[in-house]
Amino acid sequence: MTSHASINTNLPGPIAGDLLERRHNIVPDAVSYGIPTFAEKAEGAKVTDVDGNTFIDFAGAIGTINVGHCHQKVKDALHDQVEKFIHTGFNVMMYEPYIALAERLAELAPGDHDKKVLLQNSGAEAVENAVKVARKYTGRQGIVTFANAFHGRTLMTMSMTSKVKPYKFEFGPFAPEVYKAPFPYAYRRPKEMSEEAYIDYMIEQFNNFLISEVAPETIAAVVMEPVQGEGGFIVPDKRFVQAVRKLCEQHGILFIADEIQTGFGRTGSYFASEHFDIVPDIITVSKSLGAGTPISGVIGRREVMDAANAGELGGTYSGNPLGCRAALAAIDIIEEERLNSRANAIGQRVKGFFHQLAEELDCIGDVRGLGAMVAVEVVSDKENKTADKTLAGRIISDAQQNGLLILGAGVYGNVIRFLMPLVISDEELDEGLSILENSFRTILEKAVD
Repeated sequence: MTSHASINTNLPGPIAGDLLERRHNIVPDAVSYGIPTFAEKAEGAKVTDVDGNTFIDFAGAIGTINVGHCHQKVKDALHDQVEKFIHTGFNVMMYEPYIALAERLAELAPGDHDKKVLLQNSGAEAVENAVKVARKYTGRQGIVTFANAFHGRTLMTMSMTSKVKPYKFEFGPFAPEVYKAPFPYAYRRPKEMSEEAYIDYMIEQFNNFLISEVAPETIAAVVMEPVQGEGGFIVPDKRFVQAVRKLCEQHGILFIADEIQTGFGRTGSYFASEHFDIVPDIITVSKSLGAGTPISGVIGRREVMDAANAGELGGTYSGNPLGCRAALAAIDIIEEERLNSRANAIGQRVKGFFHQLAEELDCIGDVRGLGAMVAVEVVSDKENKTADKTLAGRIISDAQQNGLLILGAGVYGNVIRFLMPLVISDEELDEGLSILENSFRTILEKAVD
């Protein structure tokens, strides 16, 4: 069988080693990196570094490459746009790709209501603008997010994020009027409580939150990741999501779905919200929308999006034509190559693999996910579910050294997450899983020794 991963040097290799030294001399150490090497080229689900080592990609540039690296349709769209013009500034002279992408996003988004779409550069910008729009429309200030949430690194989105280190520690003071509600984490529910009883309890907790923590009349929006990303790929129960949505409707609160990591095929649909049978008032999108180019969007009800006045929304590079063209090509690829269905097949394969491995390895505490947004939670004590960040880190590092790009996550840092391009072949997927299984076994054997 052909090997797709190929590591021929130590990591970093000689060329990467020189680049790494230059990097440390000029780039702040606060800009982290997962693997000590540098990309030279990438295609599909594989990345080759400057020393000729080839990796199978299970990280997908943190979920931005659902349609694969350097898809020919994306490259063709970008080349065509570069030949015409690179940027004019939409607020100086408009261009058709912005309109075309906005129309496409409004058509794809859940709900048959009239929608309008604002384009931006990054996920954090999309969330910031969704908050601005919600406050403008409702005339209220309060924003509710959830425990374990991640929404970005800007002041507002950092305030909305839960994980203190490394995202918030010593970066305060934070933006006011941001409140954190409890979020269900079924794997870590009390031992004596059934899942059904636990969801009932969490719904009750959210109701109590609107009494004890903040008055609903002051809340502009509740912002929820349909599947929590950086928090550890935590999938809430449908009843909880629907209960929160219903409470929002009762109190005139806008429901914002942060679909930046969950969108565009990752969970087996264009939007993860569809799995929960809800229609958000506003949806934020980015990451795999642009197939690797920086673009994001805010999709909202027409009346909500029109609440702001002329000049109050926008930005110099917002909705850059290159990003618009790449996004339009990415949506075509998802449709033509049926990547939503492919995501479900990948997810079933990955979850099945780790459920079987978990029967043998006690360090696999939980396997969870939606579509191809799958994660494994690593523990040192399966009975007590003791998070083992160190073990997870060693497994990830070993897998990287053997040709697999992979990422950690989770509030406790003990989750291994999968964001492989959805165009990955079965052979590449199986080889990547085999590398990871070997890393689990190797690191566990070393721990015993």
